[in-house]
Amino acid sequence: MRAHVILRYIGMVMLLNSAFIFISFLISLYHNDSGQLPLLFSFLITLLWGVFPLVFVPKATNLSNREGYLIVVLSWILSCFFGSLPLLLYGGEFTFFKAFFEAVSGYTTTGGSVLYNIEALPKGILFWRSSMHWIGGIGIVVFVLIILPSLGKAQMTLAKMEISPLAQENFRFRTRKMLNIILVVYIGLTLLEVILLNFFGMGIFDAVNHAFATVATGGFSTKNTSIAYYNSPAIETVIIVFMFLSGIHFGLLYSTFTFRKNNIFNSPIVKYYFWITIVGIALVAINLHGNIYESWSDSIRYAAFQVVSLSTTTGFANTDSSIWPSFSILIILFFTIQCACAGSTAGGMKLDRVVIFFQVLRSQILKIQHPQAVIPVRIGKHIVNEEVVNSVVLFIVLYILILLLSTLALSAMGYDLLTSFSATAACMGNAGPGFGLVGSMSNYGVLSELALLDLSIVMLLGRLEIFGLLLLFLVKSWR
Repeated sequence: MRAHVILRYIGMVMLLNSAFIFISFLISLYHNDSGQLPLLFSFLITLLWGVFPLVFVPKATNLSNREGYLIVVLSWILSCFFGSLPLLLYGGEFTFFKAFFEAVSGYTTTGGSVLYNIEALPKGILFWRSSMHWIGGIGIVVFVLIILPSLGKAQMTLAKMEISPLAQENFRFRTRKMLNIILVVYIGLTLLEVILLNFFGMGIFDAVNHAFATVATGGFSTKNTSIAYYNSPAIETVIIVFMFLSGIHFGLLYSTFTFRKNNIFNSPIVKYYFWITIVGIALVAINLHGNIYESWSDSIRYAAFQVVSLSTTTGFANTDSSIWPSFSILIILFFTIQCACAGSTAGGMKLDRVVIFFQVLRSQILKIQHPQAVIPVRIGKHIVNEEVVNSVVLFIVLYILILLLSTLALSAMGYDLLTSFSATAACMGNAGPGFGLVGSMSNYGVLSELALLDLSIVMLLGRLEIFGLLLLFLVKSWR
């Protein structure tokens, strides 16, 4: 394994980060705020760290599996460390662990914050928080395709880690074409949302920041009370639509926009995603009506926003959902664990795996009834092979195990069960707010530094789909 080659490719990732830090510095310079020096120093440090490997390490095009895995995983981890520099140097509410948690939350598009007064931050720092979302929203796929264009066999392995095989079926293009699709859809959704948010009354700076967070399904807002600050049904509707679209496989969105056959209307996964969201909104709205809100319009408005926000792992809030009835909280927790579609910017378990799991369950029940029958697991017309089925079941078991272990760890630190479980579920699913002490109108600043470190690791496990981070500790055992 060639350490110098690994450093060279990680250096490219650092250069990408430094470019966005520099843009944040320019914004801070324009507004003449207190974020100028922290952003400038962070830019120079990140730039130098990225440039040196490119200058002194010769180019290498052939990478082994181990090198590919290490480049991707270390790129995520080091991005979080360097991303925390502007926050740490700025100071204010940020200690080292709080700055690191905020950066991990940004890059993994979790959106959970430790800040009590977000509006007190300089414009440049606010833009950097949103930029971390936008960089992390594209995810490992872009790291692989842009930073590691000649990965060889490792590319297939990493694609299997990041996107379920069912989702890969929707990317029936060459690697470069796939990259173009992701970029076109990602940038297109962002620009369109900026225009619409600005049209409905949101200032251009806030519109850009909220579009970055929406399309990346992140959730960082420039306001202390998130989207509730605007109290605008029109703005909320725009954000609901773009959160929902950002939770759909980008390949399917591209096929739909270009009038191809393999589109969202023919996808069984998207159909399930649509109807389960509608059912979730209906159940929560019915439960809220008469208990929290008197009118049906308010019940549907707040139910729709919170269900879509948590199901897509975005984490925006337009009301305090922590005071809702237990039934509504349980419904939202289900969506926080299930999350949206593979191939989107959403994190978490992924809806595709849930669908495959229930098809596996159905298949096993039928086999018990008909022992001699051959009953393949199907998603629509696609037969899911046994290897995929095993990996899905293993992933779900590990996901639940990590949820339980982290919940136990937080409970051992003295936090109540609702806070411990919902915080873990929200961070593992990269969804942002939980319930209890970390509700939608509260933040993670109430937690201890040890708890923040635990949840930072959980966020990385969720974003790297568990195996990516675990394999970092098993590199020596690879053959």
